[in-house]
Amino acid sequence: MGQTVRFGISLDEKLLQNFDRLIEQKSYMNRSEAIRDLIRASLVEERCGAEDQEAVGTVTLVYNHHVRDLADKLTDHQHAHHDQILSTLHVHLDAHNCLEVIVIRGTVLLVKQIANELISVKGVKHGKLVLTTTGEDL
Repeated sequence: MGQTVRFGISLDEKLLQNFDRLIEQKSYMNRSEAIRDLIRASLVEERCGAEDQEAVGTVTLVYNHHVRDLADKLTDHQHAHHDQILSTLHVHLDAHNCLEVIVIRGTVLLVKQIANELISVKGVKHGKLVLTTTGEDL
């Protein structure tokens, strides 16, 4: 981490009041921490827009494990990408439904491709990909 630099910012009073409420809701210690997080979030979003960038994604799936061959199909997809799948968490939500969180690392394009393969498996009730960077440049 580099040297800390101070700078000023001008905001509309109402915008600042709303920002201060947000800071309090999210339990930030001060405005600087909140602004740093907003900047980092923007940088991550920009980097994840470039398909050739290295990224990490978490895919969250909810499915009924009684659906014929569904668990096997999901496992087969994961084994097909064993070099990119870093980890999987499996949770039994109730007697019928499971939640899986799969961590994938690769280019943005590849992570999205693998996530779409998993989410589109017949029988998956809900799936979502969340992309982030490896944190190297933040």
